[in-house]
Amino acid sequence: MKFNKITEQPSNYRHLEQMETVDVLRNINNEDTNVPPAVARVIPQIALLVDQIKKRLMDGGRLFYIGAGTSGRLGVLDASECPPTYGVPATLVIGIMAGGDEALRNGLEEVEDSEDAGWRDLEVHGITAQDVVLGIAASGTTPYVIGALRKAQERNILTGCIVCNLDSPVASHADYPIEVVVGPEFVTGSTRMKSGTAQKLVLNMISTAVMIGLGLVEDNQMVNMQISNNKLVDRGIRMVMKQGRIQDYEEAKTLLLRNGSVKLALQELLRTTTNEDHGT
Repeated sequence: MKFNKITEQPSNYRHLEQMETVDVLRNINNEDTNVPPAVARVIPQIALLVDQIKKRLMDGGRLFYIGAGTSGRLGVLDASECPPTYGVPATLVIGIMAGGDEALRNGLEEVEDSEDAGWRDLEVHGITAQDVVLGIAASGTTPYVIGALRKAQERNILTGCIVCNLDSPVASHADYPIEVVVGPEFVTGSTRMKSGTAQKLVLNMISTAVMIGLGLVEDNQMVNMQISNNKLVDRGIRMVMKQGRIQDYEEAKTLLLRNGSVKLALQELLRTTTNEDHGT
């Protein structure tokens, strides 16, 4: 089936090599302003997918991102940031990209051409019908992603996608397609630009909304974040001081490090306060 591949349409600008640097930058920025409105138009579709992901994760399932090139790297990035931000295990949100870890740093674009490879990579993780597979492909034509989603659907595994063309082959294999159409790229076909930005924004929205829905954010605070470096320890201490109404920095630090998270530190503080109130 042929469809209108907007991501490959010619740039709205000509003779980029003749532009002054400031004009290149202004024009790129001008094109980037098209991205947030395009994302806003698909928020209802994103919400439907988020609600389905939450249900499955609450029931013990996992979320898999799968893609190639820029799209795959963005999925791996988003997945890798969930454990430190929300304190979840690295096995809850898993990023898979064509070519594996080597392709994260090196352009191995040819590895995306196998329809069988995507499903094989999912099988390594023992994927089941409890899980969710989210395909990420700007063009919507990546064989690696198409094959993975098709096999997942055949096995009654929930599927979604983030693409930047309408009515693409990838979307046809997604139960919950998200089609963010941002228009031609500043450099024709360079989907790492607007399309990549749109995909990153949508991934931010999905993972953040899912984690909030799982109860891993309180008020607007990352109370379950991993206390893994000095910056995060200091942030955690100040959160404990504020929410626990503790004046002493060192006292809050001791409480935080003993418990390993802001949430657990505050729970201990609450238990201690309750016991003191009851004279125990």
